Amino acid sequence: MGVEPIGIFTIALGLYCLALGQDATIKAFVALTLLGAAAAFVLGSSSVQPAHLFLLFVALSVLRGRRQTGPLFDGLHFGRPGFWLACLVLYGGLSAYFLPRLFADATTIVPLGIAEQPLTSGVVSLGPVSSNLTQTVYLVADLVCFLLVTTVASTARGFRAIVIGLIVYAALNVVFALLDVVTGAIGAQDMLQFIRNAQYTFHDNDKVNGMKRIVGSWPEASAFAGTTLGAFGFTATLWLCQRHSRWTGPLAVISLALIVLSTSSAGLIAAPVCLLIFYFTAVLRSGVGSGTGNSAAVTVLAPFVVLLVGLIVVLQQDIFNTVHDYIDVLVLSKSTSSSAIDRGSWNTFGLQNFFDTYGLGVGLGTARTSSFPVAVLSNVGVPGALFFLLFALTALGPGRAPARSFVADVQLAARNGCLCLLAGALVVGPTVDLGLLFFILAGLAASRPDAIAEATAPFIPLRHQSDLPALRGWS
Repeated sequence: MGVEPIGIFTIALGLYCLALGQDATIKAFVALTLLGAAAAFVLGSSSVQPAHLFLLFVALSVLRGRRQTGPLFDGLHFGRPGFWLACLVLYGGLSAYFLPRLFADATTIVPLGIAEQPLTSGVVSLGPVSSNLTQTVYLVADLVCFLLVTTVASTARGFRAIVIGLIVYAALNVVFALLDVVTGAIGAQDMLQFIRNAQYTFHDNDKVNGMKRIVGSWPEASAFAGTTLGAFGFTATLWLCQRHSRWTGPLAVISLALIVLSTSSAGLIAAPVCLLIFYFTAVLRSGVGSGTGNSAAVTVLAPFVVLLVGLIVVLQQDIFNTVHDYIDVLVLSKSTSSSAIDRGSWNTFGLQNFFDTYGLGVGLGTARTSSFPVAVLSNVGVPGALFFLLFALTALGPGRAPARSFVADVQLAARNGCLCLLAGALVVGPTVDLGLLFFILAGLAASRPDAIAEATAPFIPLRHQSDLPALRGWS
């Protein structure tokens, strides 16, 4: 086991945050999930990311408070989202051990870890692989993360701390993306090697038609674009609700621009879906109750803006050629590339794995695919898909908070963030693990703050930082 400098920093930060209190700890944890290319510890060919290590400090901060142990275990009651996620983790862990052995040689798999190998050399007969253990550990960490977030968010202070942490996450994501672009332009990529030390294959120097692929603090452009979709969904919805508008509006616009410019096909395909989610949210908000100025403006102006931009692109030949060439390289011609053919083959093998194992799956972490639904079906089969669907429906369903309250607006933003992350995972999701950011947002959306009664006051638009908090109990 090797301890990396960033691992020492993570431990020091964890101890410091424990001394400051739970609010500081949860904010630091949310921000650390951004370091997707970093390793705090290196265990052979596996890496322990800083955020996964920091989960220990979040757990300690929660267990120190006697009042919060109740909500922690209440989340596992039958019918609650935590219960269904725990069922998925349990079935996933059992499937990871038993199914590759039970169905040994019954089908052909594309195992995790062969992304950079030719497909013909990567296909093997079904059997246990090392990623059975690592993916089980990741899924357990997702469950722990979800339960801890719902527990911290059960108080007004904790709820607000997580919101601040997510806004900081979006801001730092932009900062790292800009640093990536600048260091790439001046040939100083080594400046960011301290956050690119994990045992992954990196694509931080790749270019498409002369444009650098933006990776930020992630190993590749698709990972950066996929997580930025979640940041966009959260910040854009908060701006729509006029919450922290001074920060969330610019962050949403910059995040969307970075997704489009990242040269990620997945980001470019998923971005329109996220914009539709954003627009439908604006329509629903402007049509019920008092609404907000932002939602009404988006509802009325968005169609005209889209029409105007479309006309400009069509009528200006130079702009049309530039846009067409960019979309052609990333989407239209992508289907005939060797990468797309390989990814399509991964999904074909994944679906065949599902049928060859009679719908039970080949075991969590056994097979690689290129789409989240296929990953679920091929790895954990019908039982796992059912458990995840029940988790998603209960965690991302309508909340109990009064409409237009701070709690309701934040939980709406968290749900939209999860939906945007799922939109990206539908295109390139290789595993059942959706990442810690998804479960932080899901935990926030599913939380039941004990100060929810204080949020029954009429909606007050927040145009200035001095307007915060508009509701008592959220300062």
